[in-house]
Amino acid sequence: MCSVIGVYLESPTQEQIETLKSLFVESGIRGLHASGYSVIRNGKVFTQKAPVPAHVFVESYFAELQPGDYTLQLIGHTRYSTSDLEYNQPIQVFDDCALAHNGVVDQRNAARWVEYGYQLTTLNDSELLYQSRYAGNEPLVEFPKATMAVCELSVEKGLRWYRNAGRPLYYVKVANGYFIMSTTDIAKRAGLKGAKRCKPGVIYTPQENAKLTTVKELIP
Repeated sequence: MCSVIGVYLESPTQEQIETLKSLFVESGIRGLHASGYSVIRNGKVFTQKAPVPAHVFVESYFAELQPGDYTLQLIGHTRYSTSDLEYNQPIQVFDDCALAHNGVVDQRNAARWVEYGYQLTTLNDSELLYQSRYAGNEPLVEFPKATMAVCELSVEKGLRWYRNAGRPLYYVKVANGYFIMSTTDIAKRAGLKGAKRCKPGVIYTPQENAKLTTVKELIP
């Protein structure tokens, strides 16, 4: 079990930065062994992650996240280790995109993953989703048997989030953007109200003026 986190905030306030910290800490209940986030900065995606619980991670790695007159786009992940902590998330292979995933893509031996046609750099099956997106494909369509709740971040596309019926994902609308989390309980404990459940098979993308201007249904 893991947790995915996302945030899109135009001109984030100090209070919202504190809410984001709380969202990470509360998400730690779904993943005590590793934490990480990716953020767009200076035209690139920058990732921080460590094999520590969320409350420790927040104290060590959140100083650079400040309020201001800019758009904060960030994805995060907390993880329980089922084997090792070598390939934590968010996954980032190239400098312009990252992905955080809760779920299972393929439980077969990793040697079989080459059948999908991607050259992987890790032994984490979530990288299949990452490579799918980097190739311009849609994981919801390409991996119909996977279970997934996903937050993506790219320089070109910004923040996207989606799920299928196999994993939960929610979002909270605020005046200047969105917070994304795995459960309503996490949202409530972080002080966020009005969480809405993401529809399976729908891609959510916030754009300018903090509106959900893209809601693309891929799976009926």
